[in-house]
Amino acid sequence: MNRLKVGDLVQVISGKDKGRQGQITRLLQDASPTGADKVVVEGVNVVTKHQKPNPRAPQGGKITKEAPIFASKVMPVDPETKKPTRVKIKVAEDGTKTRVAKSGATITAGG
Repeated sequence: MNRLKVGDLVQVISGKDKGRQGQITRLLQDASPTGADKVVVEGVNVVTKHQKPNPRAPQGGKITKEAPIFASKVMPVDPETKKPTRVKIKVAEDGTKTRVAKSGATITAGG
């Protein structure tokens, strides 16, 4: 079970967007030996791309979009305290796994 899921509310802990919060929109998992997973968070690491006119976008121009950042630079937000927290995986007796914050609250995707 992963510590991050699509829809999680996360906070950036380092870099130019430090302290900003947003929901995860995409998870990008790398199959390379380094295993550098990245996430795309809404409103974080926004970049401007200059696009040439083409048949799909005849106007062209500047496009802003969120670029991926390393997953190690974000932490899930505790639903109770609204602060970044580490995640513990708790296994129930029936074998189901749940993600639990330090305060004991269950972390659910999308909230």
